[in-house]
Amino acid sequence: MFYPLLRPLLFTLDPETAQEVAFAGLDAAASLGVAQLVAPRLPPSPVEAMGLSFPNRIGLAAGLDKNAVHIDGLATFGFGFIECGTVTPRPQPGNAKPRLFRLPEAEALINRLGFNNDGVERFLANVARARFGPKSGGILGLNIGKNFDTPNDRAVDDYLSCLRAVYAHASYVTVNVSSPNTAGLRDLQEDAALDALLTALKAEQSKLADRHGKYTPLTVKIAPDLSVGDIARIARLLIAHRCDGVVATNTTVDRSAVAGLGHADEIGGLSGRPLKDPATAVIRALATELGGAMPIIGVGGIMSGADAREKIAAGATLLQIYTGLIYKGPGLVAEIAAALAE
Repeated sequence: MFYPLLRPLLFTLDPETAQEVAFAGLDAAASLGVAQLVAPRLPPSPVEAMGLSFPNRIGLAAGLDKNAVHIDGLATFGFGFIECGTVTPRPQPGNAKPRLFRLPEAEALINRLGFNNDGVERFLANVARARFGPKSGGILGLNIGKNFDTPNDRAVDDYLSCLRAVYAHASYVTVNVSSPNTAGLRDLQEDAALDALLTALKAEQSKLADRHGKYTPLTVKIAPDLSVGDIARIARLLIAHRCDGVVATNTTVDRSAVAGLGHADEIGGLSGRPLKDPATAVIRALATELGGAMPIIGVGGIMSGADAREKIAAGATLLQIYTGLIYKGPGLVAEIAAALAE
């Protein structure tokens, strides 16, 4: 309820600084119990997917809480699930600042953060400290990637290292092969590379399930900048490897929808309202190719309850937001949950 008043102040700050300020306030409110007192009471709209019971369909996308530091504060917004990361085996600073840009006229962001994170060891220490998570009945996704200086022919080693580390602590694990901000990462979506990666990860998932006595679903996050043929090819591989879900989509490198706006020429991935239609198109094509073989987590340009319903109609089972939260505030979670409960 206070966000419309706070947003103009936050938008006077550099975007990364504004996020740090907002998180500091949220963490303080959560630690004092204030955030829990004012947390919205959302209408129940449970859904089963990947063998998990989600209290509602709306989740937080990876990228906002990269180090899993703010889980409990974010949980007070009413999310049905939260995804943290992307985390890499070793800490890395990401790309040089400035690396996050607002395009307010388009309700969009461009980021070239580059998997900035503190590494998987500190990441898991933060997960362990959070009250929200599998141990308390909350659904927590952990998103994994490779270090920027790991060549693609050894990328599988980084993904396996992260999977082994996070497996026991996650409700599900997302394999990020689609960020545009790590050089060459999207090449891992190509046939041979993706086939080899999924072969290794699914074999390791089976071993870890036996070792830990629990099955942790594995999803793959794909790009919006794919042809219809690419989508069909990736869908066939996901089915062949019996993946548990697919996250569609990551940010786009296409600038046609924001041409001429300030910061539109910045290198990085574009998110927010301009991504809505391209992401929905990928979801619709994926749903056709998958034929119900696995759930789709729809992401991209969800700025209202109507946008959320559109993604569900296109074939998504679950949804995630990030940029919409920056522009609309926590009330967007309740709006979407109410719209989908109807």
